[in-house]
Amino acid sequence: MALPSSSFLASVVIFLALFSTTTLAQNSPQDFLDPHNSARADVGVAPMSWNDTVAAYAQDYASQRAADCQLEHSGGPYGENIFWGGGSSWTAADAVNSWVSEKQYYDYESNSCSAPPNESCGHYTQVVWADSLQLGCAAVTCDSGDTFITCNYYPPGNYEGERPY
Repeated sequence: MALPSSSFLASVVIFLALFSTTTLAQNSPQDFLDPHNSARADVGVAPMSWNDTVAAYAQDYASQRAADCQLEHSGGPYGENIFWGGGSSWTAADAVNSWVSEKQYYDYESNSCSAPPNESCGHYTQVVWADSLQLGCAAVTCDSGDTFITCNYYPPGNYEGERPY
């Protein structure tokens, strides 16, 4: 049996390096910040910045969820949005865009959510919560092959009866 040529092996290594870089790049801090800050800019709210301590908390919690991929909140000291997607191709932008899509159910004038059953707008209001200025997020591929993503917000927001901005 002939061994693959060194140029073939080099090509495979380069492909794998590019693939893994692309995959990791889709969940970089900037990939989480950009859609958050875009949604915040749409309503005149200051942009968020990345917080490594909050991100470490998010990573720790996401790692705990990797075994079961359950949509359960951490109960921790930060505001929190969580996301589950079937399969492993979900990205930071997918998660944040799903939360921002709830904007359609939020009515600023009445500060209320008019979502149909099984929908909400609380993820959206946390994204645009004016006093939440720091962000940390993490994504994991669960043992099932599905994706769990969490973003944590400091200071926390989404207080009942208060407007997000």
